[in-house]
Amino acid sequence: MKYIDFFEKQNVSKLCYGTLSLSGLQNVDNTKNKVNLLNYAYDRGINFFDTAELYDNYNILNEFIKDKDRDKLTIATKSYAYDEKTAEYSVNKALKEMNTDYLDVFMLHEQENGNNFLGHYRAVERFLKYRQEGIIRHLGISTHRVAAVRDSVNFKEIEFVFPLLNMKGIGISDGTVNDMVEAVKNAKQGGKFIMAMKVYGGGHLINQAREAFKFASSLDFVDSIAVGMSTEAEIDANIAYLENNELNINIKNKIRNQKRTLVVEEWCVGCGKCAVKCRQNALSIVDGKCVVDMDRCVLCSYCAGECTDFYIKIV
Repeated sequence: MKYIDFFEKQNVSKLCYGTLSLSGLQNVDNTKNKVNLLNYAYDRGINFFDTAELYDNYNILNEFIKDKDRDKLTIATKSYAYDEKTAEYSVNKALKEMNTDYLDVFMLHEQENGNNFLGHYRAVERFLKYRQEGIIRHLGISTHRVAAVRDSVNFKEIEFVFPLLNMKGIGISDGTVNDMVEAVKNAKQGGKFIMAMKVYGGGHLINQAREAFKFASSLDFVDSIAVGMSTEAEIDANIAYLENNELNINIKNKIRNQKRTLVVEEWCVGCGKCAVKCRQNALSIVDGKCVVDMDRCVLCSYCAGECTDFYIKIV
């Protein structure tokens, strides 16, 4: 496992476990099996874990960390808090439900730009007080937008930037992959810690997994890479990609035989762009939401490029 310096911490794994894949939004397995996956990843050297209030999986992290040395783990979470009250709710919820005394990173979730950040500044002020108290160690933002990364350099309060970044630019809602790369590079030069998300484009680049991972890992201004993993084989595969090792035949077979499906998130706004794009007539808008006919869907992923809010994923 490759490790990196993380502010005052040492030996933080370059590969971060993105736990959206262990949330009820994407995974219906039981808590025990999900915790077992986290333990497997930890035993393989992963000590960096990302979650969010939205994922509603703090209970899994609670079970996972209860027998660990907390100071050897780095946990990042995020919420949509916009004022003092919602900031306090989000932080207290995370602390209580994960049974931890502090949060290594707390982020504002899905920021759009600097004005959006300023619109949440009453929450930011409360987070800064928590940081002074040591309850939050570092403050950051997560985003799918170039503008938010670009504007982050204007705010010293933002230490941690978690952008969507993949080789095809799938899911970037306000520019190209080159635009995002340039913005991320500038943010790193501005002293931000950078962790990339969606390096597989929400699953749409899975058939080019090695190339997609290499794209992100080869960028020297990307400190860490968060990947959602739902099986031991996926954990093994991503560690192999990180270490530039070939996948053994057993891992290849397990990955190849995994059944994948197209998922439309419940917060889809029903704009219909994806349905127009689909040449298989697999998508339709029903009661204001996109619905997929998996008998028609060929998992081509062309619809993902039309969804500016990244509501469509292959899992």
